[in-house]
Amino acid sequence: MIKLIATDMDGSFLRDDMTYDEAKFKRLHAAMQRYGIQWVVASGNQYFQLKSFFKAYPDTIYVAENGALIRDEAQTYALHAFKPTVTAQILNIVMAMPELQLLVCGAQSAYALTTEDSAHVTEMRQYYHHLAVVPDFATIKDNVLKFAISCPPEKTMAIVDELRDKLQGLGEPTSSGHGDIDIIQPGLNKAAGLKELGNILHIELSEMCAFGDGGNDLEMLREVGLGVAMANAQPAVTAVADRTTDSNEAQGVLNFMSEALEG
Repeated sequence: MIKLIATDMDGSFLRDDMTYDEAKFKRLHAAMQRYGIQWVVASGNQYFQLKSFFKAYPDTIYVAENGALIRDEAQTYALHAFKPTVTAQILNIVMAMPELQLLVCGAQSAYALTTEDSAHVTEMRQYYHHLAVVPDFATIKDNVLKFAISCPPEKTMAIVDELRDKLQGLGEPTSSGHGDIDIIQPGLNKAAGLKELGNILHIELSEMCAFGDGGNDLEMLREVGLGVAMANAQPAVTAVADRTTDSNEAQGVLNFMSEALEG
């Protein structure tokens, strides 16, 4: 029996214009409450951005920043930060690669340098509702949860491979493609976050259903009881999933949930 439903957001729950069928979700959320099913958002994105989509649903729990931060509106369940010495080492490596645009993502805010292209910063504010511009990353007084990199889309996987070589033991590069790369803490991912949350809620991974489309969803879809890939998912994601559903544009998450909850 499924006791928890978790979904990735970009490319999965949200349409490409970052909207979703709110009337349908309202109905399905009420059904989840009737059945005692916990609703969870599992995303590489920032908590403050994710929360903006579910203001009417304060019971939502967020496995944010690829599992580094687990919280809801009322409390923080878990927070995993890079050690300052490791943060400094990663910054030295990444900032020596000039084709990369970098955000440092903390628990309170994300951070860009004043030297960063202003158009890029403006674009990133769509995904990081708390985003500060600082003269030097060394001035940050925050728990660093991950690093978010933008690169030329056609070079994404080559840069992931290069970073994996250079960051051994420090951080793990993961990508959903399209020029976006996250450097996350070794051993931390959405599956690890869901397992940690499950330990708190007394819910096993086998009692969870999860939806995803990208590389940072692989572990989650592989380890939960029912892993569902979007029609638009990367082939590697589809390969580990138990089931598939419609694309994000066609609201595949809500369609699958409707079939399961409303029959």
